[in-house]
Amino acid sequence: MYQYTSFDQQFIEQRAAQYRDQLQRHLAGQLSDTEFKPLRLQNGWYIQRHAPMLRIAVPYGEIASRQLRVLARIAREYDQPAPNLLRHAQGLQDALQAAQPGTLAAPPLRYGYGHLTTRTNVQFNWIPLEKSADVMDLLASVQMHGIQTSGNCIRNLNADALAGIAPDEIADPRPFAEILRQWSTLHPEFAYLPRKFKISLTGGVEDRAATHWYDVGLKLTRNDAGELGFVVSVGGGMGRTPIVSPVIRSFLPWQQMLNYLEAVLRVYNQYGRRDNVWKARIKVLVKSEGQRFTDAVEAEYAQILSEDGGRHTITDAELERVAASFVQPELQPANLPHSVDTDSTAYQRWLERNVRAHRLPQLRVVALSFKRPGLAPGDADAVVLDAVADLAERFSAGEARLTHEQNMVLPWVHASDLPALYEHARALGLARPNIGLLTDMIACPGGDFCALANARSIPIAEALAERYQDLDELWDLGEIDLHMSGCINSCGHHHSGHIGILGVDKDGKEWYQITLGGADGSALSGPAMPGKVVGPSFSAAEVPDVVEAILDCYRAERTDGETFIQTLRRTGLDPFKQAANAARHLAITTAPGAATPTDLAIA
Repeated sequence: MYQYTSFDQQFIEQRAAQYRDQLQRHLAGQLSDTEFKPLRLQNGWYIQRHAPMLRIAVPYGEIASRQLRVLARIAREYDQPAPNLLRHAQGLQDALQAAQPGTLAAPPLRYGYGHLTTRTNVQFNWIPLEKSADVMDLLASVQMHGIQTSGNCIRNLNADALAGIAPDEIADPRPFAEILRQWSTLHPEFAYLPRKFKISLTGGVEDRAATHWYDVGLKLTRNDAGELGFVVSVGGGMGRTPIVSPVIRSFLPWQQMLNYLEAVLRVYNQYGRRDNVWKARIKVLVKSEGQRFTDAVEAEYAQILSEDGGRHTITDAELERVAASFVQPELQPANLPHSVDTDSTAYQRWLERNVRAHRLPQLRVVALSFKRPGLAPGDADAVVLDAVADLAERFSAGEARLTHEQNMVLPWVHASDLPALYEHARALGLARPNIGLLTDMIACPGGDFCALANARSIPIAEALAERYQDLDELWDLGEIDLHMSGCINSCGHHHSGHIGILGVDKDGKEWYQITLGGADGSALSGPAMPGKVVGPSFSAAEVPDVVEAILDCYRAERTDGETFIQTLRRTGLDPFKQAANAARHLAITTAPGAATPTDLAIA
């Protein structure tokens, strides 16, 4: 993983010191809430439904064991609400629960944990604001921060979780991601864009980074002459108007990555809507302007090269400098003993679902499942974070990676150590062989914590996890992407799920819209596309039954060896829609004015 320079370290330490001064002035009444808001946001501090939320950047998902231990300390010592605050917050959630149509058990509010997000950030929901500067100092001590996790800027960069280690990789995207991170951090021209801006990179033949769902997707490729470059797609995004990004450059020499992105962002910065927050994303501009947008970018790019002299052209020396920071760790097998029956069904299932090939034949990539009954998807308390740090040190040269599916992977595991790793991970509840299966669902925190949410996600996730605990059933159902968001901002990527669940508000009540047939661009799902809506909304109590009805329909319609998404595309949506609508509870009427496909197509 990237090795911070003395400059990098000095920068984040200075930022932490600056934030402490700003916080002290705010607490002393010298900075109003309005004045302090942009200062805290640029460091990842939000005020959410009940308390401050900290969002920590993990650029392109790489994280070291020492960083995991600091996150564990934050969970243990700082993510702790005052008793009065917790009682008040729980009372609000209890009242919300009592007002809902139908019944679906809701777990109590939890604290003392980090939440892994779909953008490889880590969030904490209960840190008191007066302790926030102490947390920033802790993060800076291990080269972490909250920069680029908030605001209308270039956000924390995403990349393929298997970057640098995937057998199908054309080239390692991580040095390019790091160059882009350094360029984009506090870029003066793009510090106040019309809206937030997200970039994802991949170097694999398979798109494991959902690049077409981002404002900019960069996919490494080689042209007919064997030269390395990028396929550039611009204008993807979810939200109110889900749009898959079109390719505007089929080949961009890697040396020109920054110059071309500068052109893209200049055009967006100049012409992006600032009068309407829902129409401010670059996807709206790209869709409305079509070829004119591409022409404007190309013209700006030509000017950058000819008149500005291509100031951001990446040289061979610069790429080599940054690439040298991605040092392959010293790889020594752990050689720990184990008592695992390697012929058992449980172990073989784990090998099939949680273990992937590595570019180095003696190594494997191992996924740790953070989708466990009784816990929200992606949640990790202090005990688990410390334990994963231990696993990383024992089996993976002290390194782990966050994935956009809200799991972690250990990227440097010797094949000979798989049984011992399995034994230790199983004891922690992290070896459940459900990666890529139904219960490996993506879900945002939703209305339990997020001030923007229309509905809660966690009760739905818990109900589904409880209903589908039988591994034999999960394996029979096969690979299914289930994604869930608590509002139209789509932090749970519901549009790209084979089964998508979206929380909607109707007259103060929580209802849920179901979509089918979405795709993220992976080999399993095929080209990126948004799912289509299944009728009017459902109550929370109906959602587990609706999902079951959809899966029963799949069982009835599938042919031998056919996955859920393959069956859905062969048969069309009609049989699944009929099954879903037949599962409605007669005692619950559909919400008045419940959201329809037309409602949600409004830009």
